[in-house]
Amino acid sequence: MRRTSAGARPGSALGALAAAVAGAAAGAVAARVAYAAFRRRPPIGDEKTWTRTNHRGEPITLLEGPALVAGAGAAAALAPGLPARLRAAALLAGLGGGALGAYDDVLGTTASKGFKGHLTALTRGEVTSGAIKIIGIGATGLAAAALARDPAARPTGAAAGAMDTLLDGAVIAGSANLANLFDLRPGRAIKVAFLAGTPLLAVSLATRQTGVPARNTTAAVLTAIPLGAAAALLPEDLGERAMLGDAGANALGALLGLAATVRLGRAGRLAVLGTVAALTAASEKVSFTKVIAANPVLNRIDMLGRRPVPPPPAVVSPTP
Repeated sequence: MRRTSAGARPGSALGALAAAVAGAAAGAVAARVAYAAFRRRPPIGDEKTWTRTNHRGEPITLLEGPALVAGAGAAAALAPGLPARLRAAALLAGLGGGALGAYDDVLGTTASKGFKGHLTALTRGEVTSGAIKIIGIGATGLAAAALARDPAARPTGAAAGAMDTLLDGAVIAGSANLANLFDLRPGRAIKVAFLAGTPLLAVSLATRQTGVPARNTTAAVLTAIPLGAAAALLPEDLGERAMLGDAGANALGALLGLAATVRLGRAGRLAVLGTVAALTAASEKVSFTKVIAANPVLNRIDMLGRRPVPPPPAVVSPTP
C-alpha cells in the first residue's frame, strides 16, 4: 500500500495528521515568502496603495491579506492529500474571495457599510464596491461548492443535490463575510479563525472514531492550510504592522467554510450556516468590539499578544 511521509498510511489517523501538518507548513512558508515579496513590490500599485490608518490612528499595511491569499493558494495547489476537485474548489474559494476583497480594499469606499447599507444602495440604483464583493463572493462560493461535491456521495435525487450545493455555497460565502466582520482589531480575525478551525481540525483527525478516513484527511488538510498561513502572519497582525483587510479575511473565512462543508453532514452544515447568519445579522445592530470588551473572558482572549490599550486622557476640570 502507498504510504505518506514517516510511513503513515493515507487512510490512517497518522496519515491524516501528516497530511495536515504538511498543509499547514506549506501555507505558513508560502505566506511568509509572499509577504516579504509583496513588501518589496506590492501586487498592484505601490506601498501607499495598501497603507491605511488603524484604530490607533497609526499607518498600517494591508499586504498581509494578499500574502495570506497567495500562501494558502500555493499550499492548496501543492499540499498532499487533496483530490483535484478539492484543489480547484480551494483555489476558487480562496483566490476568488481574496481578489474580490482586494478590490474592495484598494478601490472601495466607506459610504455604505454592511449588508443592509449595500443592499439599500442597490435599491437606489447605486452599485457599491461592497455590493460587487458580496455578489461576487456569493458566486465564487457557490461555484466552489459545486466543484467540491463528491460524485460518489450524491444524495438521492437531483433536487437534494442542488439544495446541498446551495447550502454549501452559503456556508462558504457567509464564512468569508463573517471573518471580515471580525477584522477590526489586531489579531482578532485570526484568533476567531483558530477558535472555529481547531475543533474542525480535531474532528477531522479523529479517523478511528468517525470511520470516514478519506473525507477526514481532505477536511484536515483544507482546514490546516489557511490556519498555517494565518499563524505565520499573526505576529505582523498582533504587532500592528499589518492587517488582513478584506482580501485576507474573506479568503481565510471562505477556506474554513469550504473545509466545514467537506467534513460536516447536512445537520452540521445547517448549524454552521445558522450561526454565521445570526452573527452577521447581529453585527448590523451591535458592535462586536463593545461586546468583546464587556466580557472578561472574550476581552482577555482578544487582548492576548496585543499592545496594551492606552487609558483615556484624564479630564481636567477648569479652575473656578
